[in-house]
Amino acid sequence: MHAITKKKKIVGTVTKNNSAKTITVLLERLVKHPKYGKYLRHTSKYKVHDEKNEARVGDEVEVAEARPFSRTKKWRLVSVTKKLINTETAAAQ
Repeated sequence: MHAITKKKKIVGTVTKNNSAKTITVLLERLVKHPKYGKYLRHTSKYKVHDEKNEARVGDEVEVAEARPFSRTKKWRLVSVTKKLINTETAAAQ
């Protein structure tokens, strides 16, 4: 019998969407320095599978761990939580 594991979910910002069905998500987190107590900003980049090509640069997205899609792509897009409003297109309408 296999144990059922809960998949990790993260929320990050889309930094790239140049490739077909692939986006790059940036995760920023604050980590306290163990000795000095200053909060440092750590970042991680994840390649995410976007089946419908719905995420755009600047959008806030929720991604979940998945089976490997390629050598570097091991996450899939769950939902776009916050769309970035482009000021140029909003002014034109």
